[in-house]
Amino acid sequence: MVDFRKGHDGLAALVQPTLAEDLFTGTVFVFRSKRADRLKILFWGGSGLVMAYKRLEESTFTWPAIRYGAMTLNRAQFEALFAGLDWRRVRSLEVRRPAVAE
Repeated sequence: MVDFRKGHDGLAALVQPTLAEDLFTGTVFVFRSKRADRLKILFWGGSGLVMAYKRLEESTFTWPAIRYGAMTLNRAQFEALFAGLDWRRVRSLEVRRPAVAE
């Protein structure tokens, strides 16, 4: 949960000291509003910071338990969260790397 008045710079300033993460690695950082009906997403796009905002009109985002000030989702779970779905019900397929290319 974060002050939703913050923009690119304010959110970026939270990443390093609060989350102890490097903003410029391509990691996607998701911030939630107090009511859990809005998200702000921040990531480094290679040439600048990108911020996306999403507001659900009739429901709230299902939010994971936060441990040590952060949470980790895989791509499928993130996509479900962003779509407003219950990300806990999403499982990625585990695909083994092939030994040789066909």
